Amino acid sequence: MNNAYHKQPIWQKPTLWLLAGFVLTLSSCNKKADDVSPQTTAATSSENATVDNWMLDNMRQLYYWNDKIPANPDTTLAPSDFFDSILYKFDATARPDGDRFSWTEEYATDLTASLSGQTKTTGMEFTLYLRSSGSTDVIAQVLYVLPNSPAAQAGLKRGDIISKVNGQTLTTTNYSSLLFSDATTYTFGLAQVSSQAVVDTDVSKTVTTAVYQENPVFLDSVYTIGGKTVGYLVYNQFVPAPNGSKATEYDDQVDAIFSKFKAKGVNELVLDLRYNPGGYTSSSANLASLIGKGVDASKLYFREEWNSTITPYLQQEYGSDFFLQKFSTKSQNIGANLSRVFVLTTDMTASASELIINGLRPYMTVTTIGTTTYGKNVGSITVTDDTGKIKWGMQPIVFKSFNNLGQSDYATGFKPSVEVEEPITLYPLGDTRDALLGAAIGQITGTATTGRVGVSQNPLKVLGSSIQRKAGGTPMVRSLKSLTL
Repeated sequence: MNNAYHKQPIWQKPTLWLLAGFVLTLSSCNKKADDVSPQTTAATSSENATVDNWMLDNMRQLYYWNDKIPANPDTTLAPSDFFDSILYKFDATARPDGDRFSWTEEYATDLTASLSGQTKTTGMEFTLYLRSSGSTDVIAQVLYVLPNSPAAQAGLKRGDIISKVNGQTLTTTNYSSLLFSDATTYTFGLAQVSSQAVVDTDVSKTVTTAVYQENPVFLDSVYTIGGKTVGYLVYNQFVPAPNGSKATEYDDQVDAIFSKFKAKGVNELVLDLRYNPGGYTSSSANLASLIGKGVDASKLYFREEWNSTITPYLQQEYGSDFFLQKFSTKSQNIGANLSRVFVLTTDMTASASELIINGLRPYMTVTTIGTTTYGKNVGSITVTDDTGKIKWGMQPIVFKSFNNLGQSDYATGFKPSVEVEEPITLYPLGDTRDALLGAAIGQITGTATTGRVGVSQNPLKVLGSSIQRKAGGTPMVRSLKSLTL
């Protein structure tokens, strides 16, 4: 068996999570049903069996729940259906320890590109709400717009409210097909909040999608407030470099920001991971190494637990260090000036983002501000066929993570230390009037109000987010070099 496991960045977006679900419908174009040849059916079945058996062989060795794979699965199924059929799927009652995160893509190249932040996109992310209580109408509120993206060029910005797409009002039955279609051009009809109601306007923005490489390092600032020097970083995905690069350009940018923080004497840190669904554990370790108090290459960031089938092999081939992710010794580390770190969170904060929270807990006080995180304490690897014969790629869950204290207790998410919900009126990220950043500054200066913040300002029911579709939803991806079994 010849399998390649690529060890680059590793961690990350179920209902809305896959970037796109493509269904190929074959029509016979004026041919009668009996014109379909048995050879075609046999060929399709043979192709399915080849891919399915490749998936099965890899999953039986690598999958964290490999002892739960059915003994005789149906290898005539289409590969996406087959992959789904062998998962130990989560069920709140029957399988509360089950899998919510493994996924597959028809083209491995699409899978690796999305994990590196390269997708065909309008260039914006948004939250979906019911327009009002009891309504079936839906609105999409823009959370952020990527610089120089099609959405930015069209003039869309954080806080904008979309109520129509291509002239159709968004509803609970059509929002998915309208917002997440394969269209190349969208016309977004905008609405605004007036007298506590969402009201349509005559304004529309037309956006044409493009292949875009997202830089996860979105924004950084330094504030001097109340005698404190506060460093602030908005980081939206754990990606070390652009798609196709073997370097660490994005990690290097993060290093440079912390070098600046150190030079400016930053003694309080606000890490904004509210829209970060995860990414590569290598980038998570890099960021943690810049923050942790008293950490260096001798200290454990987290430990991995793999299945009992492959663990002995990995132990023999690579030694016990294979399962250990240590911190790095970084000259840009500002931990000596910090007694704590504030992390801004929502239910879109997942995987490698939660790894930051859990991994730093043994070394310093981690105060979370926002809402409960998603809850993903397991990680995956990218599996492709290095012979090139099979185009599919898989992203199966292969390990569970534990911090230096043996803690892995966040499968239901980290509840916030300070609960703050984002209001319907959004200020730009980095604006100190922003609800979550403002709450962090209030904690730092001692002027914080008590109780839940932002709830009365946003009574709308959340349906989901476009971020849940980002690179599979919520990846924590381990970057492997080559592993041949």
